[in-house]
Amino acid sequence: MSNWTIEGELILNCNCTVFCPCVVSLGKHPPTEGYCQAWAGVRIDRGVANGVDLSGLNVAMLLDIPGKMERGNWVLALWIDDRSTDAQFAELETIFRGDARGTTGLFKLLVGQYLGAERAPIEFTTDGDTRSLSVGRAIQGAVRPIAGARAGEEVSIVNTEYWMGSEVIVAEAVRGRVRAFGRVWNFEGRSAEICNIKWEG
Repeated sequence: MSNWTIEGELILNCNCTVFCPCVVSLGKHPPTEGYCQAWAGVRIDRGVANGVDLSGLNVAMLLDIPGKMERGNWVLALWIDDRSTDAQFAELETIFRGDARGTTGLFKLLVGQYLGAERAPIEFTTDGDTRSLSVGRAIQGAVRPIAGARAGEEVSIVNTEYWMGSEVIVAEAVRGRVRAFGRVWNFEGRSAEICNIKWEG
């Protein structure tokens, strides 16, 4: 039996100029700019860890990766929903640091510098097909699927072994501003992903 499960949706925006090659190369191909800078948000629709209910909470991440993802030396920072109890905060930090193993266990292997977890007001909203993330003053982002040939049908990558999920919607950032930990980024118009997640450990 799993010690933890999380189901919901993840959005991510990075500095790649076109769709992130890591999804299909599984980190073997370098990001389009040679390095990866990204923000991500997770909406937890249903979740539990060691008997602690995590449903309805949000988590955000900052990732700064110097080269190919598989080589590690990632920098990671976390923001955890300020509505969380101390027990919920602790379980979510453990999961997103990779200490709870399972789906996010690769973080334990690949993160070289962990900048810590902060409580923050995190809003993850959906308006039509646009998903928006607001994390205090640190992140203001919004992503939407790119247009495909068939109206009403999202462009997606399916049947992958990508750790986040096997199906990823190809998107771009409508807004992608980060101001945190000495980093000032703006990835508007750059690569983004939308992914239904079902993680466990």
